Amino acid sequence: MNRSQLLNKFAEENEISRKEADGYVSSLVDIITASVASGEDVAISGFAKFRRIDRPARMARNPATGEQVRVKAKRVARITPLKNFKDAVLTGKVPKPAKKAPAKKAPARKAPAAKKTTVKKTAAKKTTARKR
Repeated sequence: MNRSQLLNKFAEENEISRKEADGYVSSLVDIITASVASGEDVAISGFAKFRRIDRPARMARNPATGEQVRVKAKRVARITPLKNFKDAVLTGKVPKPAKKAPAKKAPARKAPAAKKTTVKKTAAKKTTARKR
């Protein structure tokens, strides 16, 4: 799927124009790019984690000649797919989009009922006088 197809699908699913969809997707990409460029990690739950990695200069070996070669310091981007994304790709099952449930109002709490004190009534024992 290329960008054009993505925009068409996004616009269709969200019932918006293609131009609005393009604005939203561009905005999302710009925010992620700016955040990662500044060194901040971005994690989109259930999808992927974006991170900037700064690699220091080091000595490496040329496998063809065996000689030592100096490798310059560099900065790379790392994108790590998260569990839900990996599971969907490996199983081939597309997760159903989560529907927003209407907000539930907390039920009104009733005042606790006053405790009733119960008095145990014990039966009085009858004592009879014994004759001897």
